[in-house]
Amino acid sequence: MKIKKTYLAIITIILLATTACFAQTPTQTLAVAGLKENVAVRRDGRGIPYIEAKSEDDLFFAQGYIMASDRLWQMDLYRRVARGETAEIFGKAVLEEDKRWRKFGFSQIAEENLKYTAPEVVRALENYARGVNAYIAALDDKSLPPEFRVLQFRPKEWKLSDSVVIGAILADGLSTTWQSDLMKASLQDLPKDKLDLMFAPDSQDDVLLYGKDVPKSKAQSAKAQIPNSKFQIPNSKNTLELIAQAEKVRKDSLERIGVYAENLSASNNWVISGKRTLNGKPILANDPHLQAAQPPIWYLVNLDAPNFHVAGVTIPGSPGIILGHNENIAWGATNVGPDVQDLYLETFNDKNQYKTPKGWKTAKVRTEEIKVRTNPLKPETTIEKLEVVNTRNGVILVEDNGKKYALKWTVLDPKTLTIDAFYFINRAKNWDDFQNALKKYGGAAQNFIYADTQGNIGWYAAGKIPIRKTGDGSLPYNGATDEGDWTGFISFENLPHLYNPPEGFIVTANQRTVGTSYKYHDIFARIYVPFRARRIHNLIAANPKMTLDASSDIQMDTFSILNSRLAREIVKQKAASDETLKILQGWDGKMSPDSQAALLVEYIRRAFRNRLLESAFGAERAKRINWANDGNWENKILTLQPKEWLPKEFSSYAELFKASEVDAREALIKTAGIDRAKWTWGEVNKIKFPHPLAVVPLIGLQFDVKTLPLKGTGGTAASPNVGQSVSMRFLADLTDWDLTRHVIPTGESGDPKSPHWADQLDNWYNGNTPIFPFSKSAVEKAAKEVLIMK
Repeated sequence: MKIKKTYLAIITIILLATTACFAQTPTQTLAVAGLKENVAVRRDGRGIPYIEAKSEDDLFFAQGYIMASDRLWQMDLYRRVARGETAEIFGKAVLEEDKRWRKFGFSQIAEENLKYTAPEVVRALENYARGVNAYIAALDDKSLPPEFRVLQFRPKEWKLSDSVVIGAILADGLSTTWQSDLMKASLQDLPKDKLDLMFAPDSQDDVLLYGKDVPKSKAQSAKAQIPNSKFQIPNSKNTLELIAQAEKVRKDSLERIGVYAENLSASNNWVISGKRTLNGKPILANDPHLQAAQPPIWYLVNLDAPNFHVAGVTIPGSPGIILGHNENIAWGATNVGPDVQDLYLETFNDKNQYKTPKGWKTAKVRTEEIKVRTNPLKPETTIEKLEVVNTRNGVILVEDNGKKYALKWTVLDPKTLTIDAFYFINRAKNWDDFQNALKKYGGAAQNFIYADTQGNIGWYAAGKIPIRKTGDGSLPYNGATDEGDWTGFISFENLPHLYNPPEGFIVTANQRTVGTSYKYHDIFARIYVPFRARRIHNLIAANPKMTLDASSDIQMDTFSILNSRLAREIVKQKAASDETLKILQGWDGKMSPDSQAALLVEYIRRAFRNRLLESAFGAERAKRINWANDGNWENKILTLQPKEWLPKEFSSYAELFKASEVDAREALIKTAGIDRAKWTWGEVNKIKFPHPLAVVPLIGLQFDVKTLPLKGTGGTAASPNVGQSVSMRFLADLTDWDLTRHVIPTGESGDPKSPHWADQLDNWYNGNTPIFPFSKSAVEKAAKEVLIMK
């Protein structure tokens, strides 16, 4: 009897505590036409929605409704960018951006893609779109998000293809390489030794995952020396100017929405086997790097329905989860960056015909009508017409002094731009399921990492990657021949991958992951900065008992291998003023906000780089190619100090370093003033989160987010923490999903009046990545408010 009474007392206490807990959570109801049954939406202290439904139809409907309630303006802007419809709201200032997107024809491609989308995915898109449209229908002029009111327009109905077309933005941000092809072509008149050093992908800091580097055969070396098509070398000055202009249009467009990734260098991830963790279970970490913007590109959400439970981040406008975990697996991604774009120099006659291997063929022409606002603050528009020309090789994207170049790109195939893969990844229970889902992936190639609750880890470089008939696609082809024809794609089975490697961990950070022993290594041989991957690899290798806290520390690490290496070399050669040598001698190599050394060495490195480029290529050329050459050549010159690269006016590299220091100090005076107390990394470099309307006088003030001193750096001298470009941080401990940590830079809401507009900023900045609960009990405990959608 005593035992029974004890149990009754315990049960009574639990029931009372549970009732009290629910009583303290404010609950509201909302009638929404279109739901089959009620849906519960709990929000935690950060405003993250945890959506629980009794069917997947209702789940995706509610996700569309709730996401639109937080980020409708952003969703509308994304689809407008991809469809080339931003001039309709921003005016003529963005017309060139719209023309660029219209040439790709993503609106038509997205509609066509739906024919190839799996039926269950189409159903999810339909329910998601119904939810978005239910929210749009509920808005009146007063309840519209502020951006719509400022610009005086209402959002159109959300279409299924809107969710598909958004994928084109990421594809453009993470796989655009045609400028490098044209730039490399314009440099073919330069000395071979300089070209070889500049474009060789290997580095002493490489972290190879698949295959190994082996000496080239004479046949391979000879083949590599021959351009992959015979064409007249472009006029370098005009061509490089054209490339710079084209890149500016692209950059402006992508930066406006926070999807620009400088030279494709975007993201860190790693996965660690339980053999190397303190608790014996895998750890997975991911922090994608994209240009900062407000609202941020990612949206945190937890989705729960019978036999389906997944959490993580998605892109506003996309149903389901892009990066995160379910009950069985966790996954993350970084950019691979293989060459999936080729240029073809087309020969036209006066009949709009172009030359092919089988004779002359008439080019296809379509006319695009672009609406352009005459006044950004008034809705009236005019029509601008654009003729788009397509050859068998692709769209005519570039014209250079009468030369017309067509672009072939994997994503321009309607069968490629699909979201099927993520739908099935969300449901994967094991490595086989994960691989089968990745077979459907056709976007910008990604390093997908994997961990499961059974203790397994893996990596797959997945994507649709072309095989050429000749060459490697790094130079333009002659479109009149079949030299540049794509003969197929690397089969999924032959793509680089690992499963439970003996090292016990896998690191990807946009480095060259495959060695020359891999059959298709040249396709993966773009010039990337290896330093983030090397630093992360070294830190994990040095710690046989990794924890989630240790992984969090790595995500925040600001050590720059290249800048530290340069500082040590300057000190070793005493190649600077006494004042600078004193500052550099005690430097820890970290790009910390209060560091004078970090700022000085970064400016010295930039000056060093500029003097090398100007000496090798001339001042005008150097100015144009500077942006396109992140990577290994700078480190090789610093390490090898070859005589042929030393500018003629110097007798040693020590003299060059000293001159670079003088240049650096002159540049800093112009940038930061003469008060050297303000010459610190964080004083000169600030973290900003620009909103597209923040520049509007007075009205734009509401969209401001506070600026912060920069921690870490990206670009050539990148540290693992790349500062403002860290678009989110994700940490999963497969011991317990309720230990998962996740943070985005600012907040869940796109409304500047919301408490969740920028409430995650401090945690993101300081590396205090908060817990993102998963189990029902943990979610209920974390809930601060509940909405019952009826």
